[in-house]
Amino acid sequence: MAPISVLHADDQLLVLDKPAGLLSVPGRGPDKADCLSARVQARYPDALVVHRLDMATSGLIVMARGTLMQRRLSEAFSRREVSKRYVAVVAGRLEQTSLADDWDSIDLPIAADWPNRPLRIVDRVRGQASLTHWRVLGPGSGADTTRVQLEPVTGRTHQLRVHLKALGHPILGDALYAPDRIATAASRLLLHASELRLIHPASGTQLDFSCPASF
Repeated sequence: MAPISVLHADDQLLVLDKPAGLLSVPGRGPDKADCLSARVQARYPDALVVHRLDMATSGLIVMARGTLMQRRLSEAFSRREVSKRYVAVVAGRLEQTSLADDWDSIDLPIAADWPNRPLRIVDRVRGQASLTHWRVLGPGSGADTTRVQLEPVTGRTHQLRVHLKALGHPILGDALYAPDRIATAASRLLLHASELRLIHPASGTQLDFSCPASF
């Protein structure tokens, strides 16, 4: 597994590049104790979790330093003042309906798939409102694939994976939501948190970070 890169560190927050295959926080059982938060806290004991990335997803993630900064950053996420963008490679040739420079949207409510937890499903009756903006970046690295940029407005569990599946274009390497031939088409989930914009909780200045995907 690739090491964790610290892209920014000050007395209030950390910005990190999480490798794919590493939990954001500990899971249940001693075999799931190794995670991003534990590794970071070994170096920064006051580092606290603000948000998470799926274990299979790589890319930019923020941790607060101390409880006051954790509360401020958590509030910023709740008010949707933090902008996140992702890059993914999906199966098939995804076509935009909007102009090339504009974004299309997926507005489909998501709920827990209780008989099959931890999976999520689109559920127009019980689901929570879920909105994702997307646009095509170009062809993917493999035949009959598309590289897309994604901007989640809401932050539901597995939102991007569920929404792209609902479009009929699941993400390559997605062992949870893609059929076998697409799940095994890549050695990992081809989803990466590539851009992050937020207001510094102490100084009030805007911070912009980018981290290119390895795929």
